[in-house]
Amino acid sequence: MKTYALDTPVEGRSTWHDGKRRLWMLGLVVPLLPFLAMGLYALTGLEITLWLGPVIVLVVVPLIDLVAGRDNSNPPDEVMEALEEDRYYRWITYAYLPIQYAGLVLGMWFVATSDAGVFGMIGCAMTLGSVAGIGINTAHELGHKKESSERWLARVALAQCFYGHFYIEHNRGHHVRVATPADPASSRMGESFYAFWPRTVVGSVTSAWRVERKRFARRDKHPFRLGNDVLNAWLMSAVLWGALIAVFGVAILPYLVIQAVFGFTLLELVNYMEHYGMLRQEVGPPDRRRYERVTPAHSWNSNNIATNVLLYHLQRHSDHHANPTRRFQTLRDFAESPVLPTGYTGMMALAVVPPLFYRTMDPLVVAHYEGDLRLANLAPRKRDKLFARYPVPGTSTGTVDSDTAAPVAGDDVAAARCPGCGHIYVVAEGNELEGIAAGTPWARVPDDWTCPDCGVRDKVDFIPLTNAEA
Repeated sequence: MKTYALDTPVEGRSTWHDGKRRLWMLGLVVPLLPFLAMGLYALTGLEITLWLGPVIVLVVVPLIDLVAGRDNSNPPDEVMEALEEDRYYRWITYAYLPIQYAGLVLGMWFVATSDAGVFGMIGCAMTLGSVAGIGINTAHELGHKKESSERWLARVALAQCFYGHFYIEHNRGHHVRVATPADPASSRMGESFYAFWPRTVVGSVTSAWRVERKRFARRDKHPFRLGNDVLNAWLMSAVLWGALIAVFGVAILPYLVIQAVFGFTLLELVNYMEHYGMLRQEVGPPDRRRYERVTPAHSWNSNNIATNVLLYHLQRHSDHHANPTRRFQTLRDFAESPVLPTGYTGMMALAVVPPLFYRTMDPLVVAHYEGDLRLANLAPRKRDKLFARYPVPGTSTGTVDSDTAAPVAGDDVAAARCPGCGHIYVVAEGNELEGIAAGTPWARVPDDWTCPDCGVRDKVDFIPLTNAEA
């Protein structure tokens, strides 16, 4: 296959270049915030300067979004492969982690040795939490990649917040159940962030544990072992926190907790808005009902430049769910994706005031489903109230055509290919990570098995390959 360098002219096009190429470096300003905050405090003695992190993330960036405008341009297909392989973008995400942890160590030293008051100390912890929260997004970018080194770095980024189970739940839980009532990370129309927060925090832990327990059950093993990715993620956090406490004293513990809670709360604010009210419809015959495949219509997008640079194109969420292994610089905008009125950071600030959030978002959900809220994911307690406010027009039944049936697998299946990301299940190799032993025939792979790379396609979607094709 012919590939193109990023500055190679393509027939019928002018030379293409990434207009945000240098702007991506601005994402590294975030992990520098603790250094800036403590520097400002040293210069001024004002405790308010230690609150720099939340001020930048929840006030300054949303304001920049309002004036900087949007960028909905997509890279042409001809440069996608070269753009994916450009290691410049990878090193930007890698560089976040050492700065993040240098800031954490310095911050804990500051808490242990400074004479700043409680207000200032809490502000310092919140600034560290801002870095950790954006760090979870860095972990999100790295954790979806096929390289084991990047997946390991994702766990490192999550350790600061004691939220390592996110790696398992997001990749193997959320991406499978997204935009369905069963997904704890998909918010429902009429559900406030304050109702969503405990549901998603508890639900994500529970879901991650079920995923790992199920994986070990396939091997006839109990899940209480070091190989359990939930337990070893928590162990990594325990070692990190234990080391910091050993060095700086137990007095830093409350501030470690504050920064962790604020960090994963920022993540859950993003989760709250990404799929608010979105619902995949059930399809298939009555005896084999399943949810339709994820499409660009199931995620809220935004092309506001400031937040896209800050969050590594997380706002192009529709393409991410369709192609989870795709790197951030190649994520595309889709015309059919529902669009938020502003960037994610602005919507995060709006989400903490439920009446304003409902007034902004509920009409957009109604418009997305052309007035038929039977097609939306509604909070059960608010269902009657929402239907009273937004009556269903006409007689639309909201039916969705069934997905194309997968080919019937015969005894000669040697492998099966994911039609999304191209991952191939090879019968001779099995899928040891998911507890499927080498030599397990395709017909005996559990029906609820999902592609281990993209997490989007189920077994029923896979294309069986014969010995000759494999």
